[in-house]
Amino acid sequence: MPRWSTGLIAGAVLTTTLVAIALISLVWTPLPPGKMQIMHKLQPPLSHGLLGTDQYGRDLLSMLMAGAWNSLSIAAAAVAAGASTGTLIGMFAAARRGLPEALVMRTADVIFAVPSILSAMMLGAFLGTGRMTAVIAIAVFMVPVFTRVAAGAARQVWSRNYVLAARGAGKGDLRISMEHVFPNIANQIIVQAAVQLGLAILTEAGLSFLGLGTPPPAPTWGRMLADAQTYIETAPWLAILPGSAIAAAVLGFNMLGDGLRDMLDPRTEGRR
Repeated sequence: MPRWSTGLIAGAVLTTTLVAIALISLVWTPLPPGKMQIMHKLQPPLSHGLLGTDQYGRDLLSMLMAGAWNSLSIAAAAVAAGASTGTLIGMFAAARRGLPEALVMRTADVIFAVPSILSAMMLGAFLGTGRMTAVIAIAVFMVPVFTRVAAGAARQVWSRNYVLAARGAGKGDLRISMEHVFPNIANQIIVQAAVQLGLAILTEAGLSFLGLGTPPPAPTWGRMLADAQTYIETAPWLAILPGSAIAAAVLGFNMLGDGLRDMLDPRTEGRR
């Protein structure tokens, strides 16, 4: 019976906490995240509010909570789009094999070679900066990742006896893919999605840092880091707090993904 490892539990706790904070921020924050109190600017933690204030007197705890929703929602949308698209393409490549598979995999390699930040800059020139640009840029970067995972896993399933029997019974490639292939590769897609969520949050922070993510006044962890550069010596908490939030989110999803891989992959059973 699969056991919950320490890493899986720690990852689940971190990610559940992140999701809870993000959802709570939709209905409550200590103060409105955009509320400026110039007379209380650059107050350290515990002196004015739990985590202090920024250069405009905005409550940092409120901004971090609202930023959690912005980061998580963009990352989740991008991974969902990339995972669904990449999985379908990967299963198609595994079903067709030969030249179609080679074309799909080489195209995936080309797309994967273009960094998501560069993709966002190119998309921004046509679409303008914003949430949708960030989602599309990250999703495009995710597609080849899931294409590779789905194609490799589906290729193994297609060689199984029950798939050969289904084909012998007259079932088409699409029906076999949906009824037999996808259920047997879903675990690997879920594991990869958990890991990619951490990468997506990190990428979203990088895009926001460069001004390519959610536009102000909505707070984002990446833009909070960018704004903190000027005050790194006088108010280091402005950089430490959002940086720690990003690190905790990425660590949580990575640990969750690794833990799920150990629990769901039957090949690891004997190594526990």
